[in-house]
Amino acid sequence: MLDLELYLDEVGKRIMERRKKLGLTQEALAEMSDLTTQFVSYAESGKRGMRPENLMKIAAALGVSTDYILTGDIIDKDKLLLSEKLDKLTPEEVRLVEGIIDECILLYHR
Repeated sequence: MLDLELYLDEVGKRIMERRKKLGLTQEALAEMSDLTTQFVSYAESGKRGMRPENLMKIAAALGVSTDYILTGDIIDKDKLLLSEKLDKLTPEEVRLVEGIIDECILLYHR
């Protein structure tokens, strides 16, 4: 039972971190995912597991894959979502983002 509780807690933390990174309240995430605020609160606190369709709604609203929410792993779908965001930028902005990524690689992989 402890493993399941730890797992749900980690899933909840990823949901909450992503929600906050996007500047969303629990209410806003609930509305975007067509769920209740109480459901989002329980999911973030690790008090409740989710049915697959609700996990998919949360992931879509947060702009991440279900794999990321469940495991924390970045998969090809997450990279595709990032690529779609890059498509909305001008060439100059893309070069700027590329430079930021290069600096992060240097900073974190020294």
